[in-house]
Amino acid sequence: MNVLALDSLDLAALLCSRVCHDVISPVGAIVNGLEVLEEDKDEGMREFAMDLIRKSAQTASARLQFCRLAFGAAGSAGASIDTGDAEKVARGLIADERTQLNWTSPRAYMPKNKVKLALNLCLIAGACIPRGGAMDVVIEGEGDDSRISVAVKGPNLKLASHVADLLEGRSESGAVDAHGIQPYFTGLVARSCGMEVQVTATSDRVELKAAPKA
Repeated sequence: MNVLALDSLDLAALLCSRVCHDVISPVGAIVNGLEVLEEDKDEGMREFAMDLIRKSAQTASARLQFCRLAFGAAGSAGASIDTGDAEKVARGLIADERTQLNWTSPRAYMPKNKVKLALNLCLIAGACIPRGGAMDVVIEGEGDDSRISVAVKGPNLKLASHVADLLEGRSESGAVDAHGIQPYFTGLVARSCGMEVQVTATSDRVELKAAPKA
């Protein structure tokens, strides 16, 4: 197993690719809807196009707001973030008719990297339930003793085989692409705030726990 050592330019480029991948689909749908409005005079099709534009704009906005907190600076160095804001963007991205999000955390200001860690763990866990399910997020403790747990269950539950290694900064191939950069970045964020992530996966449940390094 090879230790990954990305330079800052490669890391930035891969993260940008990941964000663009998340946003390009709803933005493309908005463009398609606008084309229908311009070219089609049928009222039924125009109503369909407006509904598509409305829903796609909401999806794009939710994804961008989530990415701003999960990947962006979100304030100056050393800034804290309201866990209530983190819950809001997580619900906007994850909670829908297929997925139930249960968020358990006292509302408080936490160091921004710990909030980013919680949101990135939500992304990893969410990818394990492609057909929806339930996600339980628990943030507890204060200061250096704070802990984060994100657990999911649902149909077709599966954790990608490379996730645990990338969280530790390792890769069998010695490289990482835009699909794997998010768990690798999550590991970087965890180590930056003195935490390590443990992954537990069974046939009916996947859990990611972040706790202070022993």
